[in-house]
Amino acid sequence: MKNYITKSGYNKLVNDLDQLTRVDQKMASEMLSEARDKGDLSENAEYEAAKEFQQNVSNKIKKISEIIRTSEILSNDKSLDEVCMISTVKIKNHNLGKEQVWTLVSENEVDTKSGMISFKSPIGSALVGRRKGDLVDVDIPSGKIKIEILDIS
Repeated sequence: MKNYITKSGYNKLVNDLDQLTRVDQKMASEMLSEARDKGDLSENAEYEAAKEFQQNVSNKIKKISEIIRTSEILSNDKSLDEVCMISTVKIKNHNLGKEQVWTLVSENEVDTKSGMISFKSPIGSALVGRRKGDLVDVDIPSGKIKIEILDIS
């Protein structure tokens, strides 16, 4: 299964993986070594904590590595005629009577405070394939909203 992602999202994953493999993994090994040096491992809470930290780091490395392996970076040479992933869409929410700007990104890059929503979210999936001027009814958990696409960039 492909994991669609922006170039900046991909770069963030690569940086996170580098941090985990170069810094966190080394720290976990050092923590384990120090805890082992303190003697009896059966009653050593520090050793158990170090093992748990090492397992968490290992799990994160596996998860991020798999995401990177299955990622397909989307290019910025997108059509401005219709909404697609990585489009920035200015909409008018007719239920709230206000304008909003959303950028459609992968699930791994969602940051609603920065205006980045998943292209698979109810609003994102309702916008994909639509054009400027379209009125769209969107089913969201709290009911239905009507949005109008004002601009695509």
